[in-house]
Amino acid sequence: MNEYKHLFSGKQEPALIEVPSLPYLMVDGKGAPESPEYSNAVSALYAVAYAVRAALKPVVQYSVLPLQGQWWSPDPAVFTSGDRSQWCWTMMILQPPQATAEIAAAAIGKAAQRKAVDGVRFELFTEGTCAQILHKGPYSEEPATIARLMAFVRAQGRRITGNHHEIYLTRPRTDAPEKMRTLIRYPV
Repeated sequence: MNEYKHLFSGKQEPALIEVPSLPYLMVDGKGAPESPEYSNAVSALYAVAYAVRAALKPVVQYSVLPLQGQWWSPDPAVFTSGDRSQWCWTMMILQPPQATAEIAAAAIGKAAQRKAVDGVRFELFTEGTCAQILHKGPYSEEPATIARLMAFVRAQGRRITGNHHEIYLTRPRTDAPEKMRTLIRYPV
């Protein structure tokens, strides 16, 4: 899916990019990323993503794209207080342009035969103009990268208009923290 390549490559210097309306599988939840609810939701999301890929195999062959997440809270102080149980999230996996609501519905039904996939949905998602930066290293070191991105947004005369969005270019459960690569994106 080379048509999306520019959306998954970023530099350690902030930049503005245009993100068009794109088809995603999504699931919403609340709680810490180490919680069973989060783990079950991500597992369900991948089950449906692989079912969509299987359904599209006669039309297009591709690798399932990286996991993405939007993070927010009605009380932003939870991100600095350490109370991760109050984090709200939408986990997402971008789908190829050939994916439709009908194909996704069938894939949800097929995946549900093997495991619970409650809450997984297919949706077109639009971000528009975004500020983006590549963070290298553990998630615990993201605040300094985010501060650089926020300074860039202010210098551009813009303001944040949407949720914190992360794209996980490496595997959080298997890659060493110092080798992690995460795109951080905010609509502006």
